Amino acid sequence: MIRYYFSYLGGIDMASKQELEKYLNIVRESDFSEKCPIKDALEVIGGKWKLNILGQLLRKDVCRFNQLKRDVSGITNTMLANSLRELENDELIIRNQYNEMPVRVEYTLTDKGRNLLPLLYELTIWWEDYIKNKEISK
Repeated sequence: MIRYYFSYLGGIDMASKQELEKYLNIVRESDFSEKCPIKDALEVIGGKWKLNILGQLLRKDVCRFNQLKRDVSGITNTMLANSLRELENDELIIRNQYNEMPVRVEYTLTDKGRNLLPLLYELTIWWEDYIKNKEISK
């Protein structure tokens, strides 16, 4: 089974193969009902709105609250404020408040937030393959 993963992943270097082997061993020996890094990661970026917000910040670099409100279709002020606060607490975004009248607040991604880009790309590749195979099997 591990060989399948390695051949599927193709150009992975030796260190990555060793890391994958180690991770697969951990998965086999673990009870994920208590502590699961994947579940924890999905809680940080999951929910109805967070990926939409992160996507807007990936596209535009800097966004203000009302700009995000316009661009994230269907989100309420309360849900946007709560999601932004959670993303800030999880250190994925930075909230910059400027001492102007009226007060100007801008949101940007942190390095941790920008580091999600390769992960989201790989997840997109997985999803496209999943959908393609699902359609073929119909």
